[in-house]
Amino acid sequence: MFLVLFLLVIIGAGIFLWIQIYRRNAHIWVGSYLRAQLSPAPPSPAGEPVHILFCVVDHYEPLWHGADERLARERVERWLRDYPPLADRHRDGDGIVPQHTFFYPQEEYRPELLERLARLCHDGYGEVEVHLHHDGDTGEQLGRKLETFKDQLASHGLLSRNTRDGRLQYGFIHGNWALDNSRRDGRWCGVNDELLVLKRTGCYADFTLPTAPSETQTRKINSIYYATDDPRRPKSHNSGVDVRVHGQPSGDLMIVQGPLTLDWRRRKWGLLPGIEAGEIKGDYPPCEHRVDLWLKPGIHVLGSPGWVFVKVFTHGTQERNQNALFGPPMDEAFTYLEQTYNDGRRYKLHYITARQMYNIIRAAEEGHRGDPHQYRDYVLHPVAGESLASQRTGG
Repeated sequence: MFLVLFLLVIIGAGIFLWIQIYRRNAHIWVGSYLRAQLSPAPPSPAGEPVHILFCVVDHYEPLWHGADERLARERVERWLRDYPPLADRHRDGDGIVPQHTFFYPQEEYRPELLERLARLCHDGYGEVEVHLHHDGDTGEQLGRKLETFKDQLASHGLLSRNTRDGRLQYGFIHGNWALDNSRRDGRWCGVNDELLVLKRTGCYADFTLPTAPSETQTRKINSIYYATDDPRRPKSHNSGVDVRVHGQPSGDLMIVQGPLTLDWRRRKWGLLPGIEAGEIKGDYPPCEHRVDLWLKPGIHVLGSPGWVFVKVFTHGTQERNQNALFGPPMDEAFTYLEQTYNDGRRYKLHYITARQMYNIIRAAEEGHRGDPHQYRDYVLHPVAGESLASQRTGG
């Protein structure tokens, strides 16, 4: 009888655990996570520091939650007022302040707001890329929106050009996580050939992922890879070909993922670990433990483990997040990065934008080594003509 009860408890616990895994959509990616835990980490180059390439991307929505024009201006003005003093207290191993990449929504285009944001960027604190919320769209409609918005942003001295063909290009984050129509109900996108549309309109890489615990999360995690679109089906970026040293660009779009791992210190019911997806928000601010977790997956171009890419994200115009972004939590996270991962011997820290992240990824793919600082402008240069020297440094 005791054995029967024991087995029933075990079976019940297993069913409960599996239900919780499905509720958090972890069944999509937990297999990839477990395989990675069982694989040996690639060795770092002997005698060289590991370069930590740290990027903050922002779903930057001044009109979030139905804000009027006055509130939208106040949200942008707070960034102009409060971000520079925070950033100016910090420097990476190249003497550059923390960089912030503002992914601005196409549907919220307001020239006045972009002029203010462009001023912050041209002063050396970051760059602007493309964000988009859409629903029930078509590929043709989407293409027109992106082409128009590219030109609008470029008119403010934003975005970048490819030095090899002169093409105007942009990085992308999809609103509501629904890249390539990846929600099961088809909401907040509608375009199964979205990767092809992005490629055609000059997108150099997508920075949407990770999206856990959303159902839009891909099976592939903690990776930099090329996805090939199947225009007949959604979520073509669920898998892809890893970017590797001496490889070639392939497929339709580069996908640059941020960290996705488990946080065993943040357990639910003392059993289930928390999901760490790199989001900075008011009720889950950055801390030393989280910084370590962000670095733990060691995201890199295959064959170049000495360049580790760390991409975290936020919704920076939401008031509930701004005390973390402008206050002690972010200040202390930057300090911890600089004290722990920038000793010049074991580690060197680089604060970079999304564009610079792409440039350094491409440099690694083409076989370059050494200090990645020299490849910040490798393929894409800012439209405004900003050079490496114009980024805000100490002095």
